[in-house]
This record gives sequence, structure tokens and C-alpha cells, in this order.
Amino acid sequence: MTLTLSRLVAARREKLPRRVRWLRHLGLTAVGALMMYPLIWLVSSSLKSSNTVFTDEGLWPHAWAPGNYPRGWTSLPESFDVYLINSLIIVTLSIAGNLMSCSLAAYAFARLRFTGRRLFFALMLGTMMLPGHVLTIPRYVLFDKLGWLNTYYPLLVPHFLATNGFYIFLMVQFMRSLPTELDDAARIDGCGPFRTFWKVIMPLCLPAFATTAIFTFIAVWNEFFEPLLYLTDPQLYTVPLALRQFMDSEGQSQWGEMFAMSFVSLAPVIGFFIAGQKYLVKGIATTGLR
Repeated sequence: MTLTLSRLVAARREKLPRRVRWLRHLGLTAVGALMMYPLIWLVSSSLKSSNTVFTDEGLWPHAWAPGNYPRGWTSLPESFDVYLINSLIIVTLSIAGNLMSCSLAAYAFARLRFTGRRLFFALMLGTMMLPGHVLTIPRYVLFDKLGWLNTYYPLLVPHFLATNGFYIFLMVQFMRSLPTELDDAARIDGCGPFRTFWKVIMPLCLPAFATTAIFTFIAVWNEFFEPLLYLTDPQLYTVPLALRQFMDSEGQSQWGEMFAMSFVSLAPVIGFFIAGQKYLVKGIATTGLR
């Protein structure tokens, strides 16, 4: 299916006049440069002193301040690598939890037949329309009674319980595109539902898994509210909470150091996205999320 779409796009592209293709490429380049401007401004500001970040309006700094990077790395109560490791731990476990729990739930909705399947699927889709902040107080009270405050459990356990309807829906759509004859063949070979999922369905769901992993990585890495709500020990802080410490409402904020560490914190996200971009496009193209 993906190959056929690629051939159709290539054939249509060949029919376009060369001038139209050049104009299209120029337009896309201009839009891409416009979208890259915030990142370019961030890099430029990370090389300016805190006093000149908002007064030196040019992208090329008049006075270079590369010392923002070593100062930003060590100016907080903990070295910045502590916050990077904390975020990586939470992101890695969150990805593992979402892939495991959401894939099992999606397999049940997409391939199994049981009473109330459509009703439960509709209820699951309904959770996607529920604002997350509606559950903030109930979840906080629950985690407080469980004694999980100031730990990573409130940030990790929900990912292992298939609480994100979007990822379940994405995987359901992908699994529905797989031929049902695969299940029949596995059943003839003596495979039960779980073994069919593990041996047959899961290896074919790599694009959907990669898409879920990338979305989870970006969402969890950039999450600010929940770590702020549940974590009080600075040694447990994630990268967004660490960046917030550079800002001082009463004194002088360390803008140069904050922008330098902001650029450092973007590197894992950009690298993970580039590594999985091929699977991301394929996963979205084959799940109907256009």
C-alpha cells in the first residue's frame, strides 16, 4: 500500500512542469526556514550574555559568550547531567509502559471478539475528549494516599495501565490493517491469543510502535506540570523543572545559561525523532491518521 502511494506521488510529480516544481521547492524552503527561526534564535541567544539577550536583537551576537554552556551545566544545585539522567529514566520507562499496555489493549479491541467490545472501545475513545486537568485533583489525592508523592511512581504507573486512548486508537487502526488470515494460521498451529500477539502481530507493528515511542518521548520529555506537582526533591527534578530554576522572579534571571541548557535538552528529542522519522511517517500513513 505504501509502495503504491509512493509510485502515484512520483508519477504525479513527474507530470508537473519544472518551473512549478522549483517554485514549490522554494516555497517549502521558505516555510521551513520560517519554522526553524525559533531554534536559530535559541542557539543565538545561548551564545549571548544574560544582559544582552533581549537588547542585542541580531541573530549574530556582537559579544560571544560560550561560557554559558559550562556555567549552565554547573550553576544549579545539581549538575545538569543529573536532570538529563532523571528525564531519560522516566522517558525510557514511560515508552516501555505505553508500548506494553497500549499494544495489549489495542490487540484486544482489534483482533479479539468479546461481549461489550464496541461499548468499551467507545468509552476508551471518550476518554480522549476528557481534559487531563479534570483528573488532577483525584489523581493527586489517590497518589497521596498511596504514599507516592515525591517519587516517580505517579509519572510512571499510569503509562503501564494503558491510560492514553490516543496510542491505543493508533495501534488499533494499524492492527486492523493486518490480514486476519494471520490469526487463523496461528490458531491452526496451536497458538493462543497471547502467543499470536507475541509471535505474529507484534513483529508486524514496528511502525506503530515507533510512532508511539516518538510521541511518548516528546510528550514525557517536555512535561512540566506533573513533575512540578508530584516532585519536591531537587535531586529528582526533570529537565523542564531544572530549566525553570534559571528564572528568578525577584532577582536577575540567568537567561544565557537557561537558553544554553535548553538547546542541550533539545538534542535527545531531535536525535530520537531523526532516528525514527522513517517509521513515524510509515506508522501514521498506515493508521488513517492523515
